[in-house]
Amino acid sequence: MKLKNLKTNFLGVNNMYFDEIDSTQKEIWRMADKNIKNGTLIIAGTQTDGVGTHGRKWYTDISNNIAFSFYLDANCNINKFKNITVEIAEILVDIMKSKYNINLDINPPNDLFYNGKKVGGILTESKVIGEIVRFFVIGIGINTSQTEFNKNLKNIATSIKKEFNIDINVEEFICEFCNRFEKKFIKRIG
Repeated sequence: MKLKNLKTNFLGVNNMYFDEIDSTQKEIWRMADKNIKNGTLIIAGTQTDGVGTHGRKWYTDISNNIAFSFYLDANCNINKFKNITVEIAEILVDIMKSKYNINLDINPPNDLFYNGKKVGGILTESKVIGEIVRFFVIGIGINTSQTEFNKNLKNIATSIKKEFNIDINVEEFICEFCNRFEKKFIKRIG
């Protein structure tokens, strides 16, 4: 995927798009043992085995939902990253508000809700040695296009399309997120 509006130094510069993959998060972890470049971004149309928090499954059944993970070198004390997941959630909520006039709620630290139903989530994982965070693997999933949910999810999950009948441009959204988040991340490690 060509991220045309990307204005970052590293986040998203190296990216790969998969029409279908087991999990963007798992793919980043598979790459982390190799010479992965800082800011590498994996984007999926659909995920067959998406990962949520606490080992739960994240469903990405149809394309045009937002599903991506990225790798960030950190090499800083763990205290510099307090509330990083909430900060990511705040950026996502602000993009929805400023670009689409959609008000989402944050269920700290990592869930996005609308009207009591989950719309999205953030999975923040890291490799920590002692007090030093070596790197992060961060995954973001937002139900943008899905209008049908299986029986286990239909009462607890929803999507932007279902609630607002708005189409979110996945590429533009990801670029906007990367542009905003890279600046905040650089300040943290500065």
